[in-house]
Amino acid sequence: MILQLFLSFIKVGMFSVGGGYAAIPLIQNQIVDVHKLMTLQEFTDLITIAEMTPGPISINSATFVGTRLAGPFGAIICTLGCILPSFFICLALAFFYYKYRQLGGVQKVLAALRPAVVALIASAGLSILVLGLFGGNAAVFANIRIVELGLFAVALFLLRKYHLSAIQIIFGTGVAGTLIYSFI
Repeated sequence: MILQLFLSFIKVGMFSVGGGYAAIPLIQNQIVDVHKLMTLQEFTDLITIAEMTPGPISINSATFVGTRLAGPFGAIICTLGCILPSFFICLALAFFYYKYRQLGGVQKVLAALRPAVVALIASAGLSILVLGLFGGNAAVFANIRIVELGLFAVALFLLRKYHLSAIQIIFGTGVAGTLIYSFI
C-alpha cells in the first residue's frame, strides 16, 4: 500500500497545475475513486482539517491522507510523493523560463493554462459543496441540509460584506455548527 500511495501522490504532484486547491480533485480521484482507500466522507473530513492547518493544502492533504492510511511513515511517503514532481518540474521550468522568458510564446502558454486551473478549483469546490449541503447524495433539494446551508449563506455574506479572513470564517462556522448541533 505504501508504494501505491507514493505512486498516487507522484501523479497528483505531476498533474496538479494551479496550486493546492487544484490538487484536491486529483487526490480524491486517486484515494477515493480509483484505489478506494477512503470514503468520500472521510476524505472530505481530512480536506477540512488540511484547510484549517497552516501550510499548503495539497501537502497538508497528502500528509493527513498518509497518516490516516499508513501512520507517520505513510505521511512522509505521501508528502514526498506530492512534493518531488513539483520540485523537479519547477526546477526545470525555472531554468527554461529564465532562459526564454522574453519570448511571446511563453506568455501565451501561461495564459492558456489559466482556464484549466479555474475549472479544477471549481470542481473541487462543487464536490465539497454537494457533500456539505446534500450529504454526498445527488443534489436533490429534498435532501438539503438546512443548518449547513444557513452556515454557508452566513459565511458567504460575512466574507463578501465584511471581508473577514478565511480563518475567522472557518473558526466561526465551526463554533456555530458545534453549538447548533449540540442543541438539535
